Amino acid sequence: MTYHVNGKSFDEEPDPGQCLRTFLRSLGHYGVKKGCDAGDCGACTVWLDGDPVHSCITPASRADGREVTTIEGIGSPGNLHPMQRQFRDAPGFQCGFCTAGMIMTSAMFTEDQKEDLPRALKGNLCRCTGYRGIEDAVQGVAGVERAEPGQAVGTSVNAPAADDVVTGRAEFTMDTHIDGMLHLKVLHSPHAHARIVSIDKTAALAVPGVHRVYTWEDVPRKRFTTAIHTDHLVDPDDTFILDNTVRFAGQRVVAVLADTVAAAEEGRRRVVVEYEVMPAVFDPEDAMTEGAPQLHSADDPFVRDPVRNILLEIHSHIGDIEAGFAEADVIHEGTYSSPRVQHAHLETHGSIAWMENGRLNVRTSSQSPSIAKVKLAYLFALRPDQLRVFCKRVGGGFGGKQEVISEDLVALATLDTGRPVCFEYTREEEFTTASPRHPMTLTVKLGAKADGTLTAFQVRNVANTGAYGNHGGETLYAGGAAVMIYRCPNKKYDAFSVYTNTVPSGALRGYGMTQPAFAVESAMDELALALHIDPLELRRRNIVRPGEPLVALHDGPDDMMFTEDGLAECIDLVDDAMARTADEPSPGPGWLVGAGVASSLHETAPPTEHISEAWVTLGDDLMYELAVGTVEFGEGTSTAHVQIAANQLGTTPSRIRLVQSDTDRTGFDTGAFASAGLFVSGNAVLRAAHAVRDRILECAAAHTGVHLVMCSMDDDEVVCGDQRVSLAELVAVARARGIRFTAARKAYGSPRSVLSNTQGFRIAVHRVTGEIRILYSVQATDAGAVINPAQVRGQIEGGVAQGIGFTLTENYHVDANGVMANPNFRNYRIPTYADIPRTDVLLVDSTDSVGPMRSKGMAECCINPVAPALANALHDATGVRYRALPLTPERIYGRIDENPSVSTA
Repeated sequence: MTYHVNGKSFDEEPDPGQCLRTFLRSLGHYGVKKGCDAGDCGACTVWLDGDPVHSCITPASRADGREVTTIEGIGSPGNLHPMQRQFRDAPGFQCGFCTAGMIMTSAMFTEDQKEDLPRALKGNLCRCTGYRGIEDAVQGVAGVERAEPGQAVGTSVNAPAADDVVTGRAEFTMDTHIDGMLHLKVLHSPHAHARIVSIDKTAALAVPGVHRVYTWEDVPRKRFTTAIHTDHLVDPDDTFILDNTVRFAGQRVVAVLADTVAAAEEGRRRVVVEYEVMPAVFDPEDAMTEGAPQLHSADDPFVRDPVRNILLEIHSHIGDIEAGFAEADVIHEGTYSSPRVQHAHLETHGSIAWMENGRLNVRTSSQSPSIAKVKLAYLFALRPDQLRVFCKRVGGGFGGKQEVISEDLVALATLDTGRPVCFEYTREEEFTTASPRHPMTLTVKLGAKADGTLTAFQVRNVANTGAYGNHGGETLYAGGAAVMIYRCPNKKYDAFSVYTNTVPSGALRGYGMTQPAFAVESAMDELALALHIDPLELRRRNIVRPGEPLVALHDGPDDMMFTEDGLAECIDLVDDAMARTADEPSPGPGWLVGAGVASSLHETAPPTEHISEAWVTLGDDLMYELAVGTVEFGEGTSTAHVQIAANQLGTTPSRIRLVQSDTDRTGFDTGAFASAGLFVSGNAVLRAAHAVRDRILECAAAHTGVHLVMCSMDDDEVVCGDQRVSLAELVAVARARGIRFTAARKAYGSPRSVLSNTQGFRIAVHRVTGEIRILYSVQATDAGAVINPAQVRGQIEGGVAQGIGFTLTENYHVDANGVMANPNFRNYRIPTYADIPRTDVLLVDSTDSVGPMRSKGMAECCINPVAPALANALHDATGVRYRALPLTPERIYGRIDENPSVSTA
């Protein structure tokens, strides 16, 4: 067969049945991504004779004799295609994993298609941006700005990797080839609860190309937790690499290692496992009852109450809750439930391991290579110097990669065989085995006086941690932020993290606060209705204010700095915006219109220890090298770090060379989660850059004889009074004196501050079908001093879009046997371009007392008020209160006639 790819011709024979995506990647065209392998996401889009096609569902043989064009073939960093330039300058990307496919699709749009993007972009998914940046890119709307020396902060400069992202040259985890690499596939349990009686490897090992079949008997018998925190003791060590007991359908049982993916899959199919099936329990309330199936042993030290399957329980109270309810004029009580939600980052989990000079190297898709290294060193008894863990660009995370769930198996296989090993999750494995958001059921009971003053605030939270407890305790504690937001002398919080025979739950954007926010903010609206008080006014009367204690689970001292009244300003901004747009027309007859709001409060760093170290060095080439361990997966910390360093050094971002997320080349970094990538790592960058600046100025002052206070940085020079000294001259002077312009500094997640946001929606609900259309969306955020306005807007838009999906379209169906029934994008239904409105992003004019450059990390919190604001708008439209998510049309129309004032004729 003859193929023509990006203007070059060659003879090549694809494997029988091979798709065009894997064929092109085997030829080194890594800009062609894998997001679904089902034709649903568009990340693999290429041109076939000039027409965009999804290469994952196009047979490679169909391209024989035809022209194939990939993202690498339409432009290069020095010669961008117009659409690549537009995506760079909008900017139209965050993590960038979907960007090549988006560009290949939209570069062929006609003017008519640009006018109908909901239809034109229906085959391309983005999980990060909320699609506004993509729309701007397609329409040629630029948002990127140029920064003057020392003035990068506050400017919408572009991401350091922008050119590489839009040309497909940015390396993601799997974008490499190593000679002799083996491939690993996993056999998963079909049962929710069973003991393994025997495993027969014989037939699997007979498959040509199969090298190893690993079972629980072939791995270190060490307990660990897959969850990532600096303090591993906050998570239970309840997991083995492979185990002889399976506790959920999908748990890995056997790992097969082979020359090819096909051979590994065939070997997996031929493994014979005999199970002793045991009773299973799927509902946490059932799991806590007497006589329920017991998941973990009474001898396991990590379980609070193994008989009742309770990993952790919290019981806290402040004041006298019964007296508070006795004092109330109005009491509201309701129970609210939030389901599992999958991260659906377009890059699936995956790792590659190999040996080099006697050391184990692991290239992985992780939010924390530093802690992944710590866990691997423990599991395989390695010294730190025997192990390197690093990341390239990561294709989305949202908390899903705050786990070690692929690294251990590739490390095992490489240490065993000495060969390079690759393990890449399928999309189905992401849905059925990776850790989704914790399902939670919360009962909220509120008491208030007639004027709206809260007298009692009681919450009972039951969280389903699944078969293992990764993040089960910390997310339970995090829910206290939903209680913290309101002032009340009497509070009670009872919470249970419960084991069930379901997929283990984990970290997801909002981290234990999204579910309680839905419950508490829905309950506040219901209380306002009972009191005949405007919902926003009820919030104004009860929100905590600076100087007041942030009381949630205890009233003892803490490390919180609460100096800005940002929440009140967020409420006012949203109130004004909703009033200004109140006259927007409804879609027409048959539609009910309503409005809703909700607020949230968020801590700027997690309560567990968070550490980051940054290194800054002025090199002989007069470029500043900034080394920081934080991973870039679309949250924008790379750009913010470069801006902070450029500001301190009086230069432009183009003179900062970034090195990141590599345990050999950067210092320790807890990880990019909980918005700490800006708050903690940003402070480390600030301090390191400041220290280097001071050394340069001290050298310049000594060299020129000018007093230090008269010296300042000016790009590639230092101004000393009326003299100018080039950095090149100072580097030479410093070298002669044995001085290096380099510094390392650390930062910690303490003290912490708070940020806040308020979301407003106006929606229309069809009285017959239950369809919801969002007419208007607005979110106000207290983000402190804004480092990069375009990035802040993009993070909020992306968070709102994820929240809309979580609330309206995404449904994690689990059947009666505990098996996820819809493990693909097509049936799980993350939002498309057509589903997401433009959100007005309003920023409070504020600063922060402890954040870098007085900024606050805010990429996580923006999702928290979305679900309750939509639920409150739905009640306002229909008069019916929906307390269970998601708010799908079938759930809505099934109850809409409960309100007799709503005609369904």
